[in-house]
Amino acid sequence: MDEQKLAVNRRRFITGLSAAGVTSTLLPGALVAVAQEADEVTVEMLGAAQRIAGLDFTEEELGRIAARLNRPGGRPDVETLRAANLGNSVQPAIVFNPVPPGMTLPTERRSMRRAEITVTMPSSDEELAYLPVTHLAKLVETRQVKPSELTELYLARLRRYDPTLHCVVSYTEEIARRQARQADEEIAAGIYRGPLHGIPWGAKDLLAVRGTRTTWGASPYRRQTIDTDATVCTRLTEAGAILVAKLSMGALASGDRWFGGRTRNPWNTEQGASGSSAGSGAATAAGLVGFAIGTETRGSIISPSTRNGVTGLRPTFGRVSRYGAMALAWTLDKIGPMCRSAEDCALVFDAIRGPDGRDNTVLDVPFNWDAEADLAGLRVGYLRSSFDEDAVEEDPQNPQRAARDRQTMANNRAALDTLRGLGVTLAPFDLPDVPGGALGFIVGTEAAAGFDVATVNGELDSMRAAPEESRWPDSFRASRFVSAIDYLQANRLRMQIIEQVHEALGDLDLFVGSDLGLTNFTGHPEISMPGGFFEGSPTSLRFTGKLFGEAELLRLAHAWQSATDHHLQHPPLG
Repeated sequence: MDEQKLAVNRRRFITGLSAAGVTSTLLPGALVAVAQEADEVTVEMLGAAQRIAGLDFTEEELGRIAARLNRPGGRPDVETLRAANLGNSVQPAIVFNPVPPGMTLPTERRSMRRAEITVTMPSSDEELAYLPVTHLAKLVETRQVKPSELTELYLARLRRYDPTLHCVVSYTEEIARRQARQADEEIAAGIYRGPLHGIPWGAKDLLAVRGTRTTWGASPYRRQTIDTDATVCTRLTEAGAILVAKLSMGALASGDRWFGGRTRNPWNTEQGASGSSAGSGAATAAGLVGFAIGTETRGSIISPSTRNGVTGLRPTFGRVSRYGAMALAWTLDKIGPMCRSAEDCALVFDAIRGPDGRDNTVLDVPFNWDAEADLAGLRVGYLRSSFDEDAVEEDPQNPQRAARDRQTMANNRAALDTLRGLGVTLAPFDLPDVPGGALGFIVGTEAAAGFDVATVNGELDSMRAAPEESRWPDSFRASRFVSAIDYLQANRLRMQIIEQVHEALGDLDLFVGSDLGLTNFTGHPEISMPGGFFEGSPTSLRFTGKLFGEAELLRLAHAWQSATDHHLQHPPLG
């Protein structure tokens, strides 16, 4: 094949718009586009494709491969697969389970035990708006404030501050006022559903709610409605919570830019709120909702919680149903609360967790929350690398970043001292040195499958007009070059890494520190909290737990917050 023809074939499979359906388990999906106008696969096509696959078959071997592919039934029936119109909501038959062989899951179930508090009505709406759920719940339960009053307060604040923060996609005022009236009536009649009854909240706009737009933050879907309710939304409604808004997210769950602009950090509005649960982080931090729901694939709860100074919990993979939520990566997506305190996270998590019969990854594992449990029984480590000052990288182009990293480390060292003062014994701990970077393409591959129909039919091409959205179409097309074998090998390596991390954790319940990339792939839970400040903005303290160890993770976070006040600070809006 001459260079001109080779260049033509390369351009063909870069477009990713094949109609021929030629592929194999030996070579990547690139071969599909190479052969798009051919009646049969040739050795020349295979030679071009194997360069991208990183293979080195001889010409004789390529000839035998071509013969096999050209037999009846030698190629996957891509036309049938595409005719099935597998949209984003269809789950794969292959189910990821993060539990390593031999690990025993807890089975004992105990009643939730909340902290005992006494709360009086604040003197201003501003103070009221920033109260954590635990305090708002007490005011509602003791009838010091009505759910309808809280609802109007938060709707007004959303209207007032959204022009600055760009955190609202849709107001759900009709739903909110209907739910608030019902909550008023029930509580007046002596019917109290629990700590979320009458508490206004915001949903990341990848959660479907009947009668509202669910835009996924992306321009092609800005008018999309989905005729179902996400399980998370159903469960919060059953708990009596009041939905006041659908909150912004980065386009198709990436970053803090969406078709409505860039969501802003309320502590510093020149800065983005980070993503992709940008609106959930900004609205919670700014006192525009009682709490919010975010999702995480590789950092989308922890990162905006860090930036906006809220307390965000990324649960263990398989804890919360994703039914009714946009899928980015089926084996990594997780849903969790973004709140103003650790106990708030415990209350919300308890309401949304557990199987629903619709998401086949969810396991029925107890969550035994006890706000007063003794810390002495907790086995806690601290990640040495998170406290190594020599690990702070100096960047001449961005000296402030290194300064912030050093201050974050100093704040977190102070947090270790506080924990020791609470009677916690801290043991130094190291995560294993594993090739976690080799797993990165799993996300893009699964995302490309979830949006394959939209990619092939050109539905996403309009995203190219917006810089914040433009990377997705090309990313999805590029993922067509990943072979099935490489994808499966990466997931086999992933299980090996899960076993290594499990062995390294040993008998620890949790550790202070974070390896966000690694533990998202292994499925471990993590919490981020404001741990101090740098130049007027919060820094982050993070704890990482054992699989299904949310109770222990939240217990230590609650104890630390009870001894500090960083989470009680709020941005100087207005």
